[in-house]
Amino acid sequence: MQHVPPNRLSQELREGRSDDLTRRRWVIGLSLLGTAAAQMVALYQTGIIKRLPDPPVGPFDSSRVDASDYAYKRLQTPDAFLMLGTYAVTGALAAAGGANRATEQPALPLAAAAKTAYDAATTVKLGREEWAENKALCFYCQVATLASFASLALALPEAVRAARHLLGRDRPGTALIPASESRRFEPVPA
Repeated sequence: MQHVPPNRLSQELREGRSDDLTRRRWVIGLSLLGTAAAQMVALYQTGIIKRLPDPPVGPFDSSRVDASDYAYKRLQTPDAFLMLGTYAVTGALAAAGGANRATEQPALPLAAAAKTAYDAATTVKLGREEWAENKALCFYCQVATLASFASLALALPEAVRAARHLLGRDRPGTALIPASESRRFEPVPA
């Protein structure tokens, strides 16, 4: 794995322009949305706020779901804190590495895609448990579910490119991803 100097990493992440960076920024934003949803639930699950507002339509009763046995049965901890941790890791994996990490640090996009796939699968499993045990859903958890699936879709193109690089299939003329999608980072003119 190549080390990206901190000054280059700073410039690439803040000022770089590429399809991969755009998608990574979206994954970071969606991960922060997941942590925001978890923060709201955590405030409720620890008694800081007394009710979680829900939309007026749909099968939502967030307060009931997030006060039920379902929400406290893992690690003797309110589940919102576990949700905070998982979305923090997802965001960190999306943020890690330079603009050209698919070729310079291919393990990072592969790990990010694996983590977003894990997140998506986990949210489906937890949504099923929510419904089975409560006959209602937590609105905030379902927002996180949508964020997880969107993150997975956004993480896949870079992961495919990283896998192709590791397999030696990223030579010109063999690209699975169109050339327009594989632009390398170019510094922004000063």
